[in-house]
Amino acid sequence: MNRKRKVLLLVTAISLLLVVCVGILFIETKTKVVRRLVDDVIYDNRNHYLPCEQLPPVSEVERVVQEHQDVIQQIEAVNPGWVGVEVHTCGAGQNADITFWYATRKDRIAIERIIDGDTFFGVPYNLNNR
Repeated sequence: MNRKRKVLLLVTAISLLLVVCVGILFIETKTKVVRRLVDDVIYDNRNHYLPCEQLPPVSEVERVVQEHQDVIQQIEAVNPGWVGVEVHTCGAGQNADITFWYATRKDRIAIERIIDGDTFFGVPYNLNNR
């Protein structure tokens, strides 16, 4: 192979690699697939990744928490003292979500079974292994 051909092949390979990297970056910003995988496999967490503007008002979240105390008590009973619930506000404190924290993968699985959905009665939630 002559020198020009090697240079052309190298430039083509680098260009292709760059296009693939930009494509992966674009997909990641839209789907958070890598971030979700890292959270799930390495940290044993589950997050909703919604921006603050898309979260419900604090008053709505607090209402849901009050109305469903029976379910929250069931979740906390999964591993008393090692499982809990928190309401997190964001931005100017106008919007919120719920975080369920736990100690083990077994706790997380039990919590997910109790909630059985992508929201906690319409409120986005996070699962956080602490």
